[in-house]
Amino acid sequence: MRSRLLVFESVVVLIAFCSAVTPGSPGTAAGEPARASPPARRPAPPNPKLVKLPFAFGGERMENTPVVFGGRPLLVENVRPGGAHAKGKDAYLSITDLVTGQSVARFGDGHSFVSAFVDGVELNVFATEFERFGVEMDTRCIARFVTTDLKAWRREVVLTRDGEEQFFNTSVCRDPQGYLMAYESDVPVRWCFRFARSKDLSHWEKIRGLDFADMGGKTACANPTIRYIAPWWYVVYGVWSFQEKHSTYYRYLLPETKYVTLVARSKDLGTWELSPTVGPMLDPVFGEGINNTDADLFELEGNTYIYYATGDQATWGTIRVAMYAGPMKEMLESYFPGGVPMATFDARERRYIYPE
Repeated sequence: MRSRLLVFESVVVLIAFCSAVTPGSPGTAAGEPARASPPARRPAPPNPKLVKLPFAFGGERMENTPVVFGGRPLLVENVRPGGAHAKGKDAYLSITDLVTGQSVARFGDGHSFVSAFVDGVELNVFATEFERFGVEMDTRCIARFVTTDLKAWRREVVLTRDGEEQFFNTSVCRDPQGYLMAYESDVPVRWCFRFARSKDLSHWEKIRGLDFADMGGKTACANPTIRYIAPWWYVVYGVWSFQEKHSTYYRYLLPETKYVTLVARSKDLGTWELSPTVGPMLDPVFGEGINNTDADLFELEGNTYIYYATGDQATWGTIRVAMYAGPMKEMLESYFPGGVPMATFDARERRYIYPE
């Protein structure tokens, strides 16, 4: 397979031209205007090295999930004709073969905010069904689509709303208790995420009393991607960089940055440690607009690839890919070096706690 994955392996040849995401020593790329160094902040270890590969997916795209299914690397995507605010009835789900670039499946009319999870011979796709999708979104439920051949799909409703609650992004992983879902909500604050459990991927029970919701700062905790690597759950999620505490805890590469991606870990889903590295996990570089969010990731042939959205969250956006030269376990662990004070998030009290 390696000989065919030229788009991924081209990084070896083009490494000198890639944007290395190493906050703390950003440098200035050719053609990029010089930027003044931000003020000194807390002592912090450098970020693990991610290399932003020199390509982008065309079209208006945001949420997506890369997976390996049946030995093939695939990208499970939303399609929203007419842009990010297309009406629900026009949206659908699609799967692209990452080797050939060909579309191999279309399904899920009226659904968006897609995620995917491979369980043996089954590909499970989770997506939010909505009635209207305009300036305000009116959602119905979270649905599960299941296939073994990318042709026949079985659909079922797996989560319904509490009252006027709205659903957005989801992510599913396997853990010692079965399966865990992180699902984005606007309750108790917009934007936040909550958790649900299942033994069979079909029947889900919401976990009450745990909300990754910043009630104190009223800031976003959005588009979660959840993974379990014993003994930790890791969550990759989007935040507003201009939230006061985030803006002093992390260093950003561009003054205009608005939306970034963080990584946190927990042993109990209640207390989460934020990576203490000098910068967030994903931070826009010149040409990416003000946004690096909606991240999802997979491991392929020993490397980890992070698919994420760029743009301005309003008029344009696309998907780019960052690579870590190593397995996912190694990458995630490297964001949490020992002996460094860390901010935490308390999902029971629904607030961030920063080290003095």
